[in-house]
Amino acid sequence: MSPDREPGSLQPGDLVVARNRKWNGKAHWVVPGRYLGEDIHGWWIFQGAGEFCSRPGAAFYTASDAVLLVPRTGEFVATFYDDTYPGDFRIYVDLATGHGWNTIRPGVTEFHMIDMDLDVIRSTLHGVFVDDEDEFEDHRVGMGYPAETVETMRAECAALREAVDAMKAPFDVEGTSNTSAEWFRKGRT
Repeated sequence: MSPDREPGSLQPGDLVVARNRKWNGKAHWVVPGRYLGEDIHGWWIFQGAGEFCSRPGAAFYTASDAVLLVPRTGEFVATFYDDTYPGDFRIYVDLATGHGWNTIRPGVTEFHMIDMDLDVIRSTLHGVFVDDEDEFEDHRVGMGYPAETVETMRAECAALREAVDAMKAPFDVEGTSNTSAEWFRKGRT
């Protein structure tokens, strides 16, 4: 594991600001949260209801709680939603590369990643599907994604779709003892 995949000395309750950008360096989403802890899957961040999220041209206050998983390995991050979420998503996996952590000061850390367009989504209405394949193709050409990166993202997307569809941990979102349920409990205490 590369050293920048490790968050350093995060403590439960620390502020973590997820700063996403696109391949060409342009800003994408900025989402604040509170560090919860880690497990075998990676590092978990609670993103509570009422938080301000923004990207160029869009901003909103979150309608419900979510938990973000920054994985130990893999080219993605995953956001989990529970029944309090007013929409139909339960899992939203962003294909992403360039994971890195930057400690601003004690108690405040930034998490950086490059959003690679493709998303694997579990919806209560539409099942499991891959979104934004058209955006990936447009950006592949327009931003000049390297062939190796394209191949990696497509393979990772296929593996993630299979894992989300099979509800393989940490994507086991059914029942009260699923992986993300414990992190929701910790975030709400």
